[in-house]
Amino acid sequence: MNRICIYDTTLRDGSQAEGVSFTVADKVKIARKLDEVGVHYIEGGWPGSNPKDKEFFALMLKEPLHNARLAAFSSTRRKGLLAAEDPNYKELIAARTPVVCIFGKSWDMHVIDVLRTTLDDNLAIIADSVAFLKGKKREVVYDAEHFFDGYKHNPEYALKTLQAAETAGADMLVLCDTNGGTLPQEIFEIVQAVRARLKAPLGIHTHNDLDLAVANSLAAVKAGCVQVQGTFNGFGERCGNADLSTIIGILSAKLNYKTLPDSKLKMLKDTAFFISEVANLPVADFHPFIGHSAFAHKAGVHIDAILKNQRAYEHIAPELFGNHRRFITSELAGKMPFVMKAEQMDLKIDKGSDTAKAMLKALQDKELAGYQFEGADASFELFMKKQLKKYSPFFTLEGFRVHTEKKTTGDAWAEATVHIEVKGHRQFSAADSVGPVEALDKALRNALTRFYPTLSSMHLTDYKVRVLDTKDATAAKVRVLIESQDEHDAWTTVGVHENIIEASWEALVDSIEYKLLKDLKSPRRMKK
Repeated sequence: MNRICIYDTTLRDGSQAEGVSFTVADKVKIARKLDEVGVHYIEGGWPGSNPKDKEFFALMLKEPLHNARLAAFSSTRRKGLLAAEDPNYKELIAARTPVVCIFGKSWDMHVIDVLRTTLDDNLAIIADSVAFLKGKKREVVYDAEHFFDGYKHNPEYALKTLQAAETAGADMLVLCDTNGGTLPQEIFEIVQAVRARLKAPLGIHTHNDLDLAVANSLAAVKAGCVQVQGTFNGFGERCGNADLSTIIGILSAKLNYKTLPDSKLKMLKDTAFFISEVANLPVADFHPFIGHSAFAHKAGVHIDAILKNQRAYEHIAPELFGNHRRFITSELAGKMPFVMKAEQMDLKIDKGSDTAKAMLKALQDKELAGYQFEGADASFELFMKKQLKKYSPFFTLEGFRVHTEKKTTGDAWAEATVHIEVKGHRQFSAADSVGPVEALDKALRNALTRFYPTLSSMHLTDYKVRVLDTKDATAAKVRVLIESQDEHDAWTTVGVHENIIEASWEALVDSIEYKLLKDLKSPRRMKK
């Protein structure tokens, strides 16, 4: 089995995504997680560009990695200076990482119009930069920026830039589709042509501007690249970078390449969600391999076939990457969701039993009242447990109150108070916010976190309201869907009522109780 080196750039390229701003502590936590999952290289940032990255590398000297090699990033040395004189290189060496990655110009247009130097001087810059770093006993990864655009415009010069890095001792030559505008067939053909001219191993670094970063990375591997650079969840500037979450899945499961250690593949989903949680950017439900809906089945025909042979509607077992199969409750699915959900709860329900019929009748009554469990799997699991008398609430409500006010300044303001009983203790909590639902959420969590500390690791990621019968105008029932997420998973809950606050409360309570129920299955998480 051929081995593909996984080079993660989440801490640098990923931090360039709009809406992402990692703290130093965030970067250390993510580095630990990436090391745990078994990626081969972790690019930590550019120590010469900002104090945050400099501090990160200083902290990492006290946080030795067990599986990955840490890399510091920089450019080739400045024109007009020797590498030994460049302040960036002093910071690069001071980071004391075993690996350094530098990028240089491959496209003659960039050399002339951006770097503002001659083509020969650019070759000298590349060679001097690599040779200096090799002289400092570093493993050197050379990123050929804009390589594919450069090759298409001037192939001989683009190759000369790689040859300059190779001759100077670069350990890995990485071909970058920096603008993300190259097609898979072009990638394949160009990598093959480069492979025939060079001896150094090749890597690939693609961007997702055509939604082809994964396909382009796979084409490059097929053509001979042995290292793939990318970010978890595809975080990155503009449309993002190549998504390692998907690439690792495809290389490992479909193309028979060795990527992560076999024992670590089942951590793929957990790692992706952990990084998503730190970045505060939710994982897309439809994300391949790791997404909430990646192995979700709705149609009764599909569910029946899956029961007989899982391969009927799944190309791979979800457990391989830490995911799980879901059967979506809807009018299309009949009694099968009850049967399968009960099986996941280590219970057996026969599809033709009175229990299954009673549960289907209860579900239909709920749907008639406006509930929709198709998009609220967490509420459905709680519904199942309650129907089967297998559920005990984590707390009981004595009462809540919500007060809203419009201030003279024009600002809206809300305050919520909550009275509950939890583990034999009566708890009172109050909180305020710009909106009543968030105030309620805060007040409830404040009352519960002392008893259930893992609640601090979850947060709401989406809130949707739908009016069910518009003819009733402001007295109409509303359906509230709340999506929540923690470091390991995402889930959705539902509430229905004529009062939007009551509907929201129901969905909030389900969300919190599902989180606590989930943590009960993993005692290690409950202790956090």
